[in-house]
Amino acid sequence: MHLPRKSEGSTIARHPSGRISHKARNSARPRRAAKNGRKFDPQAFLATLGEGRKPMLFLKKQTIFTQGDPADAVFYLQTGRVRLTVVSKTGKEATIGILHDDSFFGEGSLAGQTVRMGTATAMTDCTVLRIEKTAMVGALHREHTLSDLFVAYLLTRNIRYEEDLVDQLFNSSEKRLARLLLMLAQFGKEGVPEAVVPKISQETLAEMIGTTRSRVSFFMNRFRKLGFIHYNGGLQVHSSLLNIVLHD
Repeated sequence: MHLPRKSEGSTIARHPSGRISHKARNSARPRRAAKNGRKFDPQAFLATLGEGRKPMLFLKKQTIFTQGDPADAVFYLQTGRVRLTVVSKTGKEATIGILHDDSFFGEGSLAGQTVRMGTATAMTDCTVLRIEKTAMVGALHREHTLSDLFVAYLLTRNIRYEEDLVDQLFNSSEKRLARLLLMLAQFGKEGVPEAVVPKISQETLAEMIGTTRSRVSFFMNRFRKLGFIHYNGGLQVHSSLLNIVLHD
């Protein structure tokens, strides 16, 4: 496989505080007592530095890891957005996912992957916790609350992938685009009816739904004319866009 080369001159800075967002702290799950009587807080584990854990700051457009790099750690996205891409043998690039706050990625290293199967790039300034493979495996074996959280995340993402496959097989490109925009806007999260999507090119949107940039442009113009989206310092998605997804 032809693998993309790492970008040169990129530096990674340690996050000065090593803390996650206020939102993430408030969303911490109830603690469960360990066998030795102590209490383990999975959110605190994912928020701070420690043995095998390193908080890091990645600037917008900075590469976190590259396809073909050694797979020796798991990453936890504390704040920001990350784009996951893969490159084919012929050099064609495809976007396979966009991650939000409180997401794990690079977990293939736990399942025997020795090299990265794709590239992770910061779409915005990101705070990320890098967890060495051995540290993550040890914590998952010791701490049930952490393993519960991790498994729940993987199951949720697996369901998302299944939904993406069904969407790709049975829905029109217009519906696929509408669904993608709603997901990028995190529609339904915390009851927010409208949200601004981070800057993303029409080429990337086309890659993610399996169509051409011209078709994406056509549908985006149509959505705007119907009042489902509008541009005001960014792309704002309205809950009314659900009409496209739900319409048979």
